Amino acid sequence: MSYDRRARIEQMRNADRARDRRNRILAVSLSAVVVAGLVAFGSYTILDKSDSDGSDSSMTADGKGGTPSAGEKDENLATGPIEGEKSWDAKKLTRNHVTDAVDYPMKPPVGGDHDPVWMNCDGEVYKKSIPDMNAVHALEHGSVWVTYTDDAPATDVAKLADRVSKTPYSLMSPYKDQAGAIMLTAWGKQVAVDGADDPRVAQFFAHYVQGPQTPEPGAACTGGRDGE
Repeated sequence: MSYDRRARIEQMRNADRARDRRNRILAVSLSAVVVAGLVAFGSYTILDKSDSDGSDSSMTADGKGGTPSAGEKDENLATGPIEGEKSWDAKKLTRNHVTDAVDYPMKPPVGGDHDPVWMNCDGEVYKKSIPDMNAVHALEHGSVWVTYTDDAPATDVAKLADRVSKTPYSLMSPYKDQAGAIMLTAWGKQVAVDGADDPRVAQFFAHYVQGPQTPEPGAACTGGRDGE
């Protein structure tokens, strides 16, 4: 084999080796670009989801989206009319402290002259009937009075007792002569409900526990009369 031919063969081999090196470098570079692209895309996706979750949380906290907070729900319940509710003119409900018996025109009474001592109403659940005159004084202090007859289902009575026991400025007792099996009373306000799960129960509590109808807001609900 002549020198010229060997030289050409060696040149061709060198060219092949150079081309192989270039191809390997190109392949490695492309792989690096693809991996970097995938990492960048994944990071963007995670950050985007995180931002979305944060936005949703902020909207919920601000009350502009998501599930309403407990405070918002209470505020919603405290607005609007209550179906079947009866109201009395507050100006005609006298508020004198008396010791003589008062003949109230409605049962349970929603206001009027009353005993100088209020019925304790700091979530008290009385198992026996309580005096009207002391209960009316508790209404004057902004409490809600839950009453029930023997016709009220025991399960409803238990549920209502649980609600009252957890609610300052409320009290509960049996009441024989009322029109409905379960009734809720505040100063100048009253409604008969179908049961403990009747939505009007929550509405009435939201409206009238220390509500705007209260003649003496913030007055004591302890230190008064206990049940016998």
